[in-house]
Amino acid sequence: MAGKEPIVEVRNLHKSYRRGNYIVPVLENISFDIEDGEFLALMGPSGSGKSTLLNLIAGIDVADSGTIRVGGVDITTLDETELAAWRATHVGFIFQFYNLIPVLTAFENVALPLHLTGLSRAEQREHVEMTLRLVNLSHRMSHYPKELSGGEQQRVAIARAIVADPEILVADEPTGDLDRVSAGEVLDLMERLNRELGRTIIMVTHDPRAAQHARVLRHLDKGVLNSAHPQDPL
Repeated sequence: MAGKEPIVEVRNLHKSYRRGNYIVPVLENISFDIEDGEFLALMGPSGSGKSTLLNLIAGIDVADSGTIRVGGVDITTLDETELAAWRATHVGFIFQFYNLIPVLTAFENVALPLHLTGLSRAEQREHVEMTLRLVNLSHRMSHYPKELSGGEQQRVAIARAIVADPEILVADEPTGDLDRVSAGEVLDLMERLNRELGRTIIMVTHDPRAAQHARVLRHLDKGVLNSAHPQDPL
């Protein structure tokens, strides 16, 4: 990992929320880099701001002040329309509860991000089939989410997240709704995406076992981010 350029650069980031008449600070003067090809686990107690930080990097939320550059683009300068277009092509999302559309098959769910590209229908099919093979779900592509296990649904969600080849993958508690075996399968897949395909992954988790699959661990507490701790994944 040494010597790689950062794909994410966060500088002097501040974020707070209003609760009634009070301003509640969540992130205070956060500055750090994420290298291209890094697998970062972000841990911290409930309310520490880790999901807020993830959402800011992914362009879902907007900072009060500071800058966030992803792939050389300062996303804090983009308006709402520009930010939505940027997210669609640069960020892949993996959520705790999968967020699959129940009336669509696994194939159709994975194909959704490709509708925003210029790929032909044949090219879209090729991309989806290749991605479902990658997550070992070729045999389930015609099944609906209710016909899949939790682990299979999360693997479909991962396929959807990577099918358009985004610059970064953001995962918010991706194993929080899974049993231990299914969680292990999903984490092994994420680790393989990072090691073999060089995907940059930023994962929020409360589970130390999940965090061990990452290459770098950071803790966020009371809006303050500690130093990076390189680690050997399991």
